[in-house]
Amino acid sequence: MATPAEPVPMRPSPFDGYELDVAYDEMFRSKDKPRGAYKHLYTQLLSMEPEELRRSKQQADLSFFNQGITFTVYGRKEGTERIFPHDLLPRIITSAEWKTIERGLTQRITALNLFLRDVYHERKILRDGVIPGEIIYTCKQFRRQMRGVKVPRDVYVSISGSDLIRLPNGQFVVLEDNLRVPSGVSYMLTGRKVMKQIFPMLYRKSGVQPIEHYSQVLLSTLRSLATETRSTPTVVLLSPGVYNSAYFEHAYLARQMGIELVEGRDLVVHDNIVFMRTIAGLQRVDVIYRRVDDDFLDPLAFRPDSSLGAAGLFNAYRAGNVVLSNALGTGVADDKAIYAYVPKIIKYYLGEEPILNNVETLLMTDDKERAHVLANMDKYVVKAVGESGGYGMLIGPHSSLQQQQDFRERIEADPRNYIAQPTLALSTAPCFVGDHVEPRHVDLRPYILFGEKCTIVPGGLTRVALRKGSLVVNSSQGGGSKDTWVLQN
Repeated sequence: MATPAEPVPMRPSPFDGYELDVAYDEMFRSKDKPRGAYKHLYTQLLSMEPEELRRSKQQADLSFFNQGITFTVYGRKEGTERIFPHDLLPRIITSAEWKTIERGLTQRITALNLFLRDVYHERKILRDGVIPGEIIYTCKQFRRQMRGVKVPRDVYVSISGSDLIRLPNGQFVVLEDNLRVPSGVSYMLTGRKVMKQIFPMLYRKSGVQPIEHYSQVLLSTLRSLATETRSTPTVVLLSPGVYNSAYFEHAYLARQMGIELVEGRDLVVHDNIVFMRTIAGLQRVDVIYRRVDDDFLDPLAFRPDSSLGAAGLFNAYRAGNVVLSNALGTGVADDKAIYAYVPKIIKYYLGEEPILNNVETLLMTDDKERAHVLANMDKYVVKAVGESGGYGMLIGPHSSLQQQQDFRERIEADPRNYIAQPTLALSTAPCFVGDHVEPRHVDLRPYILFGEKCTIVPGGLTRVALRKGSLVVNSSQGGGSKDTWVLQN
């Protein structure tokens, strides 16, 4: 008599224990019910052994390590240079969703460029009372030296990266604009390269739109800003140097574009013309893609103690002999208090309603709004208007009573320097953690290039709050990234 076969134990699903909550989940409509865009990824993950997933993760980490894909964290005793944390699983966006994002960001950057030109020239928006002049003139990023300065093609912001989040109802909204020296695009590009190596069949089967052309579009955008008298403009990337947190990105982009990576000491200004020192002698520079903040660009015009820029650079810029991208003074539109007025800015200059809405923002200069926030610190995210990288921020629900009191005192001492926003449930996306998949909160930073036309490569940097339950996605605060796949149809 035959012995009955032993039952084959079912392999545990990598999604066992995957918990959905009030946040919009990028992958699942409901428990074990993937959204259409994620079906290929879901099926592949179910078919993979945990050990195979771990090997894929190790292979991806090794690729990042071998390429030297790093970032710098300041103020950490254990060291500053880190391999950039990268999650194994892609974040997927449908073609229809991307078209809305693309239209919304094109509208937004068009209006912000018009706003910057107006603020530094006619100031009509201030005279018409759409924005109070006080909020402009008290902005630390407002540059009085830029009043009346002609900017090529009136393009103040040619390179930007707006941070988007998805609300529980599935709608994308803009959390903040990054218009000065936005970073992270190198991680978008290198992350894609690694993912195509790790999941080649899945990538092809999914029909993902390419992003590899970003560097050449960036170079074309920068060249388009040069004066028409220069038929073959020389473009350089100005970096603060190897100790800057984004130095890997500076070197990577310069190499991808085939342009020189320079520091301030490599530039010299004669008769209001900028030259680059080379072994063959001085070479004229026409366009500078700057990754140095305004204050440090020219010790004669701004901070006299800066050695990161070049003496006389601002006079050459004002004379129209060199282009700086982004233009000086763009930070006034990057201020988180002025962010609250962007819907009005769009309406004023374009006569349109915003395609992508703002997050509700309370200004601490408003007595009523300030009193409400001070009484409800545990419910709000409080941000310093000029900070980035997750610094100068209080997340109310995750803060201590002492931290809340510290921020009350800061707000009362300098209301102009702070805004507050409701604590939002950022959408979650599946991340490979240990030997299984767990949801983590994410945002999205697409990169917008604005010159003769507006170009947004279909993707962006999806930033991930790798700590369970955390809402902070910044790499400087323990966050990481994942590849963003925009589908062709």
